[in-house]
Amino acid sequence: MASASVLGEEESTMLYYALVFLVIGLIASLLGASGVAAIASQIAWVLFLIGIVLLVVALVTGRRTPV
Repeated sequence: MASASVLGEEESTMLYYALVFLVIGLIASLLGASGVAAIASQIAWVLFLIGIVLLVVALVTGRRTPV
């Protein structure tokens, strides 16, 4: 019997893209592109918050992903 993951597919996708935009923002800031870094950082922050909200909702409702 397969065990269900704690993070659902939606939450892990959101957190993955938040991490991607965070890395893009860090690289852009190191290269001196402050405008790109600011936009990427804001996108990363929003996606991180959405991912955390979805994670909390999934944990509270107790729903499991289909196997």
